[in-house]
Amino acid sequence: MLEIDLIEKCKNNDRKSQMRLYDMYCDAMFCIAMRYVKSTDDAQDVMQEAFIKAFQKLNQFKAEVTFGAWLKRIVINKCLDFLKSKHQLQVSIEETNIQLADDSDWSVDEEIDVSEVKKAIETLPEKYKYVVMLYLIEGYDHEEISQILEISNSTSRTHLLRGKQKLKSFLKEKEYGKRY
Repeated sequence: MLEIDLIEKCKNNDRKSQMRLYDMYCDAMFCIAMRYVKSTDDAQDVMQEAFIKAFQKLNQFKAEVTFGAWLKRIVINKCLDFLKSKHQLQVSIEETNIQLADDSDWSVDEEIDVSEVKKAIETLPEKYKYVVMLYLIEGYDHEEISQILEISNSTSRTHLLRGKQKLKSFLKEKEYGKRY
């Protein structure tokens, strides 16, 4: 059965189709939730809430993006709502009048692997960490990040730039620490 047919059946509250759609996406959405909330129980709860919301709002899905991308956005928003409710995500003060360099170089030493980069991202201050995660890992642009985090586009760019600088600094320190 095609995914679009499955979604149409889900819109009509077909429970078996909803379960099939859930089964198709639950593992990927759980991984996304774990990147943000860290606790397995919390990630499962957030993921369940996201699926409930997705099924409730399925009539709003217009297939302008893939269903997975639409669901991913719901999961991330639910994660950020969860973190806000636990006071683990604080909205930052707008940073204005800052000159931003167009620094699109994300390269790091070849000896540094992806797991080290992910660990380094976890060390970033909250206001930088979520912008970096949304940009680097989730692939959102600044316009989308500013909407998700309810910050300005320039603040998103600033936080990304500063987060990247801190990330590179942390990875460089780690690299030099290995050599000595």
